[in-house]
Amino acid sequence: MTTQTLLAEAGAIAPQITALRRAIHADPELGLMTPRTRDKVREALAHLPLEWREGSSTTGLVATLRGDAGEGRSVLLRGDMDALPMPEETGLDFASGNPGVMHACGHDAHTAMLAGAAEILCRRKDSLRGEVRFMFQPGEEGHHGARFMLEDGLLGGEDADHPLPDAAFALHVMPNAPHGLVGGRAGPLLAAADQFEIVVTGRGGHASMPHQTLDPVPVACEIVGAVQTMVARRFSVFDPVVVTVSKIDSGTAHNVIPDSARMIGTMRSLSPESRARLREELGSLAAGVAGAHGLTAETRIQEGFPVTICDGAAVDFGEGVARAMFGEQAFLRLADPIMGAEDFAYVLEKVPGAMFFLGVSHEGEDWQHCCGIHSTRMMVDETVMPQGAAYLAGLAEEYLARGFA
Repeated sequence: MTTQTLLAEAGAIAPQITALRRAIHADPELGLMTPRTRDKVREALAHLPLEWREGSSTTGLVATLRGDAGEGRSVLLRGDMDALPMPEETGLDFASGNPGVMHACGHDAHTAMLAGAAEILCRRKDSLRGEVRFMFQPGEEGHHGARFMLEDGLLGGEDADHPLPDAAFALHVMPNAPHGLVGGRAGPLLAAADQFEIVVTGRGGHASMPHQTLDPVPVACEIVGAVQTMVARRFSVFDPVVVTVSKIDSGTAHNVIPDSARMIGTMRSLSPESRARLREELGSLAAGVAGAHGLTAETRIQEGFPVTICDGAAVDFGEGVARAMFGEQAFLRLADPIMGAEDFAYVLEKVPGAMFFLGVSHEGEDWQHCCGIHSTRMMVDETVMPQGAAYLAGLAEEYLARGFA
């Protein structure tokens, strides 16, 4: 791999990468259907020798580049395309033109960098052995877009003519990380995320006569405290979980004890085992606390993303590519997982690979105190995007050449 050549080629197309990112940023879309974003991607890459596949469940795209040097390995690179339902307060000239919708998680940059990597690799088509698949995915923000694209067969499957790729990589920007730093870790990188709802049901009445009622409010409060004791005492610190009750609804007036109280929140876990156990324990605990006071509690779980688990060999490989391309200090091994969640986890359940982070704080900025992802003021230093495009291209080129060896 000629790393300086890759960087030079990425630098040469920096205006195109930036223009695509800004066009997507100004016109954000939500969920599984992002047709305008899809069309921007197809238009930007229409001149390239790519084979396109689209599914029925989403507006997701997979573009395949087949190398001219013969058959070989296949590698997938992913960029997500959807935005968040939140206002934008950046003041940028290309800020969102869609009220209440913003690219606050960097997906606009992910898509633009992936398109840049496609441009770079297509120019190297004659020397590539094998194929590169560019996965442009909607619906990452809680909509399970990667799972739907897998179910649609866009990434491959049982068909011998279109099997799953041999490896998969994704790159996620981090605005509150050092400029240009690449980070990753083997094993759990991001948590599984499930939502829960607990409804405590009792018997309402006049607030001046609580002894004639079965008051659900103090029982709900007791469940909140008991949940934290459960987390600390029933789960190992070496396989941690997080349970947060984020909202409690109950009552209609100051002098009325309600019939029920409702709690919602999130559960985070770092292994399939703790995830399954946490669901069971939460329901049992809520029912037990409520039952001790003569009330009932029903727990409902809405399944979210699984744990994002990175293959150790893939992380070692990605570290080597980053150090060769950007210097020995360019890669950081993360000591701990992050309790956020990512639906690239669905891909990594099927295909060995890894997700890496890219610091996009402005050079010289106090990156520890700048706005992070999902902030209305989140910013990306666009000068880092060619580096991200070059890194994605380097991951693919090196993997096709030698695998994880």
